[in-house]
This record gives sequence, structure tokens and C-alpha cells, in this order.
Amino acid sequence: MCGRYTISTPYQQLALRFGVREPLDSIGPRYNAAPGQLLPVITNDHPSTVELFRWGLVPYWAKDPKIGHRLINARSETAAIKPSFRRAWRRRRCLVLADGFYEWQNRPGGKQPLRISIQGEEPFAMAGLWEHWHDTEGQDLRTFTILTTEPNGLLAPIHNRMPVILARDYEKEWLNGPTNEVTLNEMLGPYRAKEMKFHPVSTRVNSPQNDDQGLIVATRQAATLL
Repeated sequence: MCGRYTISTPYQQLALRFGVREPLDSIGPRYNAAPGQLLPVITNDHPSTVELFRWGLVPYWAKDPKIGHRLINARSETAAIKPSFRRAWRRRRCLVLADGFYEWQNRPGGKQPLRISIQGEEPFAMAGLWEHWHDTEGQDLRTFTILTTEPNGLLAPIHNRMPVILARDYEKEWLNGPTNEVTLNEMLGPYRAKEMKFHPVSTRVNSPQNDDQGLIVATRQAATLL
């Protein structure tokens, strides 16, 4: 799964990387992006703009938006048929902008948080789905979920799932809608292990209240991992 990530790349750089305009309501870097927060996405409805949506998908039919806390991830293998995600799969796709994500490795002394990123610290897009939800007073809530897939060889010893990181060539194709099964399987499969890296970070990342640059700095425990 993906329960925490980073998006610290300046928005000017993100705009150049993804060929979009900066968000109107810009926020600062996030070193510990967590569910329930407003975070940057690019949707199929507005592919030339970065928008801020809340992490944790609330289906259009939901009676209580709190359901979003349970829907921060969607399995790419089954999202097309799950009631919570199937309409979004057909109509509402997005790119979730990131430059790293966290996972926790079980170790004898407890769980060690790791920050996982692309070689060169390049920003990337995770495949996402988004939804509109309206309460009884007409308030509009826009939310998203992150698709997950099986882990690659680098991450398999750490966790049994990883977020779907889209290759650059597939970013626009994902937004454009349904594609054939062969393309989807390749698009939504695990990202290439040789192009990824990870390092241990402070357990301060365990609390979403901590959100500073020190969270992504490698600790001295790297030599003892795996």
C-alpha cells in the first residue's frame, strides 16, 4: 500500500516536468503527505492544471465522507469492478504528483521507515482515481485514491504492495481513459527496480504532525538493512 509520501519538488519545476500551470492555491513542500490532506493532482478533466484534492476517495454515493479514510488506496487489479472505484475508473483518472514515498520494514527492533524514490530524485506520477462528492447542503468535496500493484524486486522484501508509478510515456494515456488489457497490465505493473532506490529515515515520520525536510534525510542504519 501507500500510506505516506513526499512532494517537495518546487511547483515551478513540477509545472515544467508535467507541462501544466501551477495551482492557484499553492502550498509549500510536503515531506510527510498523509491521508486527509489537500495534495496536488492532475485530472483528466483539467489536464493542463495542478489542483489540490483531498487524499482518501469518497464515492459519489457515500452518506458519510469519513469513508475516505478507508479508501486511500485501490488495488489496480480489481479497481475496475469494485463499487467504490468502478465509476472513477471509467470516468475520473488522475496523476498524483510525488517525488518519494514511505514504507515500513519489519525488523527485530521494530518497524524501520524507509523513503523510496526514483534515481536522481526526479518527480513522478502515481496513477490515481478521483471523485466528486456532494453533501446535503451542496458542498463539493474532491478526493482521490492511489492505485497499488505488486512490488518490484527491490521492494518485495519490504512490502507486498507498492504504488503504481507511471512511466512518462503512459502518463497522458492513463488520463485519456480506457485502454486495451495488454497496455493496462504493462502500464499498471511494478515500476522498474533498477531505476529506484531507498534509504532508512527517522521514526519521526510515523507522526503526520511532523512535516519538515529532516524527515527525508538518511539515518545511519542503512548498512544493516536487508
